[in-house]
Amino acid sequence: MKTIFSHNKKINRILPILILIPVFAFSSCERIKEAYGKLIPGGKKEQAFEAPVFAVNTILAARGQIRDYIALSGDVQAGSTVDTYSDAAGRVSELYVTVGRWVNKGDPVAAVDPSRPGMTFRQSIAAAPISGTVVALPAQIGMTVSQAVPLARISGGGGLEIRLNVAERFISRISMNIPCEITLDAWPGEIFYGSVSEISPTVDPTSRTMEVRVNVSNEDSKLKSGMFAKVRVITERKDNIVKIPAAALINRFGEQYVFVIAKDPENSDVNIVKKRNIVPGILIDGVLEIQSGLNADEEIVVRGQTLLDDGSRVNIIERIAPLGDAPLAAN
Repeated sequence: MKTIFSHNKKINRILPILILIPVFAFSSCERIKEAYGKLIPGGKKEQAFEAPVFAVNTILAARGQIRDYIALSGDVQAGSTVDTYSDAAGRVSELYVTVGRWVNKGDPVAAVDPSRPGMTFRQSIAAAPISGTVVALPAQIGMTVSQAVPLARISGGGGLEIRLNVAERFISRISMNIPCEITLDAWPGEIFYGSVSEISPTVDPTSRTMEVRVNVSNEDSKLKSGMFAKVRVITERKDNIVKIPAAALINRFGEQYVFVIAKDPENSDVNIVKKRNIVPGILIDGVLEIQSGLNADEEIVVRGQTLLDDGSRVNIIERIAPLGDAPLAAN
């Protein structure tokens, strides 16, 4: 009798729990319905939550020019210079010119006294071998010189040039008359133009470099001999190509693609993205050439594409100005 009572007592404890299980299950199902949607006629599910919308920045693919180049640096020098020497060794007794002065061929540059103790000689006058501007004057009054020591350096007015040392690995990309862009710290923001005018026939075995000379236009006389210049030697130029910022390209699982902005076919007020595989070309300074797969003036995502997938909804926060072309270098 005691055993039967104990058994009934256990049943009484379990019974409320068994009654609550269906209630709890029913409540859970209702919550799941609320969270994931409810069935509507036809067996379709009506979504309670809209698809996520991603904030992005976009840009239009541009049609224009892209250029490859080699970045080098060198000093601005007079295009053609000639040194003036004395016919006799001795002491410099007088200088007739100063740096920056124009001289004609045959004008006196310096006087050298070849006299020695106990022997007096007539002064030797060193004359300018060409007409031009005195760009350097290594001789000073009182110094002793020989016939091998230059007294003055004269620029023949052949313009200015920049001498560059090109590494051996770039030699195949250098050719005569290719355009160059020159910038100087002395004139920030300005670009000067020139072209390759001379290529050394030999390579320095010590530095493994080849000397290249670039003539430079100096119509406003802003460039001075001795200035330090940064030079871009334009080795390749492609016109009328489609280009985009390199940041828009996505590389995943062996695919290269961009996301193109399109309209949601179910709601024209909503923007979505479409995955577009492309074939990239050369990449220069963050600008990428598109060989195929994308047309000019198509709007693509340039920022915020990390979490996107084909068909994702997007909200365009900012439209960035399309890429432009740099000024053309003189040919």
